[in-house]
Amino acid sequence: MSLLVPLFIPFVAAVLCLAWWKDRRVQGWLSVAALAAMFVTALQLLFSVRAEGIQVVFAGAWEAPFGIVLAADLLSATMVTVTALVGVAVALFSIPAVDVKRESFGYYPLLNLLVFGVSGAFLAGDIFNLYVWFEVMLMSSFVLLALGGEKRQLEGAIMYVTINFISSAIFLAGVAILYSLTGTLNFADLALRLGDVPEKGLVTLVSMFFLVSFGIKAAMFPLFFWLPASYHTPPIAVSAIFSGLLTKVGVYALLRVFTLLFVHDLPYTSTVLMVLAACTMIAGVLGAAAQWDFRRILSFSIVSQIGYMVMGLALFTPLAIAGSIFFLLHNMVVKTSLFLIAGLVHHVKGSFKLRYIGGVYRDHFWLSILFLVAALSLAGLPPFSGFWAKFILVKAGIEAGEFWLVLVVVASSLMTLYYLTKIWNEVFWTNEPEELNDPEPHTPGPGPLWLMVLPVVVLVGITLAIGLNAEPIFDLARETADQLLGRDAYIRAVLGR
Repeated sequence: MSLLVPLFIPFVAAVLCLAWWKDRRVQGWLSVAALAAMFVTALQLLFSVRAEGIQVVFAGAWEAPFGIVLAADLLSATMVTVTALVGVAVALFSIPAVDVKRESFGYYPLLNLLVFGVSGAFLAGDIFNLYVWFEVMLMSSFVLLALGGEKRQLEGAIMYVTINFISSAIFLAGVAILYSLTGTLNFADLALRLGDVPEKGLVTLVSMFFLVSFGIKAAMFPLFFWLPASYHTPPIAVSAIFSGLLTKVGVYALLRVFTLLFVHDLPYTSTVLMVLAACTMIAGVLGAAAQWDFRRILSFSIVSQIGYMVMGLALFTPLAIAGSIFFLLHNMVVKTSLFLIAGLVHHVKGSFKLRYIGGVYRDHFWLSILFLVAALSLAGLPPFSGFWAKFILVKAGIEAGEFWLVLVVVASSLMTLYYLTKIWNEVFWTNEPEELNDPEPHTPGPGPLWLMVLPVVVLVGITLAIGLNAEPIFDLARETADQLLGRDAYIRAVLGR
């Protein structure tokens, strides 16, 4: 299976959606079918990479490091597969949930282009084209965020695009310095040439450029404020796919460059990453605990969860990297499902503010069960997927002797349980409040409830299945970690030496 097939399916779908511009129903189902096909082909690619090794495509038959390279190792193939899964779930949810106005302004083409950009970033084989894919992702996500033109959307979109432009400028500065030091931008070639650069301090400096740039995109402390200020403003389907994909591209980029390129000064970079991981966990849970809006709580929760993923990279052991990858895959599924559950609650209750909801357990028992499974997984309680992800990271932290970081993980998990319990108590457990009219109502989508429920059931089912049978996912994560830390396989696949 060529890695180009799952990459270009969403691009073709976006073009076809433009061809059926006036038929929004066709656009919706076409997007679902295309992203489902992308998931199948991405899964085939993952199996192929696992069985046969890293796959590489040279654009225009220009071999590396002179031409554009697309490369699929286990990390890339796995991320593309989960991206397709999240994409098809959100596309199916969008058919009944997204209003006609947004559909008429190109919601489905933009959704497919966003998946296209995210997938391209995962498969990029050189650092400049990673920047190009980031910009494709940024353009489509910015329009999706602003689509509809509501005041709060535009405010969130302006902050989002401004901070991402700053991130892109820092990224380009780092790329320029890298090229001046090595004369190449190909990942594999950089991995070889950076070891020969005599000015190791300058290499460490440029690594901090990428840490800041990718840290912004991942919403790491202290530059995370743009995320909770913007993710609660668009329709819930947009928030869901943003939460599942966008920050995870930043985490992926950190994993890529700090395992393949910047491995010359591990004591320094690992210490910086550990401190930032701990601060990200704490800042996220404290922000979530202070909120009383369903989407704002989940938005701050995204920040906190990024800290766990960075923690594994900071520890830089095979088990820790495997824990980061396991946590990354688990979180993409769980966080998407929680945002979609928030959309279901809004659909049946008409509000995202906790004090205007209540009584969901009595009126919609099934919805309460879906939330409970996803929430307990996010909190890291057994036997759900989040427990195994945190268990691996805690074990890696203890083995590395970083007991203070393990204590931060435990404290953050307890705070996570607190704010999820607050949602459970206010939204599901207590009776409906007497004052039911939200002063800032949001218009629910026009479609049937069952079509919104179906993708949520699938995602929550996957979460539960991973928790009950975590070994296959852990084995994949461990293989991926070994491949990342053993850089020679990637270099040989791309450069042929």
